[in-house]
Parts: sequence; structure tokens; C-alpha cells
Amino acid sequence: MIVEKKILSKLKDFGLNSYESKVWVALLSRGVSTAGELSDIANVPRSRSYDVLESLEKKGFVVMKLGKPIKYIAVPPPEAIERLKKRVAAEAEEHSKILEELKDSEVMLQLTSLHTDGIETQDPSELTGSLKGRENIYNHLEYQIKSAKNRVVIATTEEGLKRKTVALLKQIKKAKERGVEIMIAAPYTEKTKKEREMLSEYAEMKNITMPSTRACIVDNKQVTLMLTDDKEVHPSYDLAIWMNSPYFAKSLTSALN
Repeated sequence: MIVEKKILSKLKDFGLNSYESKVWVALLSRGVSTAGELSDIANVPRSRSYDVLESLEKKGFVVMKLGKPIKYIAVPPPEAIERLKKRVAAEAEEHSKILEELKDSEVMLQLTSLHTDGIETQDPSELTGSLKGRENIYNHLEYQIKSAKNRVVIATTEEGLKRKTVALLKQIKKAKERGVEIMIAAPYTEKTKKEREMLSEYAEMKNITMPSTRACIVDNKQVTLMLTDDKEVHPSYDLAIWMNSPYFAKSLTSALN
């Protein structure tokens, strides 16, 4: 059986491992087949073929046909995807319930206490870290805004303003409702007019011409500073540092005002 490697590789997105991908593709090419036949076609060890088919059956990719010898029927790809979507949605809902229950559990209270005690005994100058990948950076910014008590200052680029409107607007709105003062500094361009109008409802908008400035300052203490040019770096390689430095936070805020 000759199948392009990129097709087999792409089946990882379906939640299938290498053997499962090979066996399912082999069964698709036959429609109905035995485990032994599929083992030969897919070049999968016979000792593994029944385990692989059992796993595919549980995932909704094959159906076992009763009789002797036992044969397997391929589920059409569109139907397999629908079944996969339902399974993933059900698992996500179950995990969400578990995590929601953990929020107010005794375990969470103890873990939070450990973290709080650890932070309080730590030298503030030691509270620094690096963040790699835009998704990780935005998750951190969301957490910082969520934790803000007095003021949030965000400096960003034209494209950064668009991204932050999508990623952070919800937390910015909630911070405003808590009484947190918010200022967002970004270049004023026609491309960002819509985003500026949306954000201006919750934040003071300031026009800046400083090239590629990207930072977030929270409560004049916490600073997250992006180190790369967002026009040149892939989102996966975006890089930032986070630090607890009131002196640097105040200096940077003054430069932006």
C-alpha cells in the first residue's frame, strides 16, 4: 500500500498514532478486511494489529463485523470526523467540570497557600522569567490584567493592537469594571481605527510613534517586555521577559506618558 507520508502524518490531527493511521488507511482502501490482511497491507506487526483495531473501534473509526473470521468495516471519513468531534467535545466538557470543581477544592486552597507563602518570602528582584511563544505571552498578559488592582499600561504596535483587542478585550473590560485605570499606547493608523474605537470605551488611548514598542506594566510593579519585532518573528518564537521591578515600571510608564 503506497500512501503519501504527509497524509499519514496529518492523521495525527485525528488523534491517531502511527499504527492506527496505517491500519485505518489500509481498511479504507479495502472497505472490509481481516486483521491479518490489514497487518500485511499496512506493514504493522500481527501481534499489534488486534490491539490497534480495538483502539480504532473505540475511537469510532472502524466497526467489527461478526462472523468467522472476524472482519472489520471502515467508517467513512466524514462520519469518523463527526464521531471524533462528539468525543472530543464530551471529553472537553468532562475535563472542564473537573477543573471547575478543583477551583474551590481543599487541594486548590493548599496549593494557593503554598504559592502565596513562597512569593512573600522571595526577594522581589528574583521574580523574573522569560516567556516564549505568543500564546504563552498573551496567557501571561491576561493573567496580569486579571490580577491588576490599580493601573494597567499597555504599549503595542499597529498589528499588536489588533491582536490584543481580540485576545485581551474581555479582561480589559473586567478590569475597568473593577475600577482599574487602563491606558493603551499604540500608533494611530486607519488600520486600527476599529480597534481603537472598541478599546476607547474601557481605556485611555494614546498615540505613540516609538517604533516597535511592546510592553505591559501593571500597578507600577510588574513589567512584561517583548524582546522581538512582531513584524519579523514567527508567533511561535515571539519572546518576552517578565519582571517585578517598580523602578523600571515607573520609568517605562513615564516614557510612555
